[in-house]
Amino acid sequence: MKVIRIAAALIARENGDVLLVRKRGSAVFMQPGGKIDAGETPISALVRELDEEIGLQTHEDRLEPLGTFEALAANEPDHRVIADLFLLAKLAGTIAPRAEIEEMCWIDPHHPGDLPMAALTADHILPFWRQRLAGT
Repeated sequence: MKVIRIAAALIARENGDVLLVRKRGSAVFMQPGGKIDAGETPISALVRELDEEIGLQTHEDRLEPLGTFEALAANEPDHRVIADLFLLAKLAGTIAPRAEIEEMCWIDPHHPGDLPMAALTADHILPFWRQRLAGT
């Protein structure tokens, strides 16, 4: 099975709600972010991707590393995705879908409803975030 390395952002509001995006041609929502290009660090790739995807301009020092998460890729059959995840807890400025992003939404991580989500988001990142919010 092939591996895709990505950098992803857990962008959270003060109440704990999380921003998810849906890429054009995909049926599932996931964290903003994307593939790490040759010569990029995960955090520099994420800064670039956030600007390209949602018009968010941020600096590396505003992103808190949360760890590495792994799951089956949402949009590439027979691939696993390994994501370096970073937290952005204070969103400054206006964001909007750009580039390949078709849609974005804020969800309550405790009650996400029936929103279709990538395995990485549903099975790994949201449970991690719920534990962090609970202080465990």
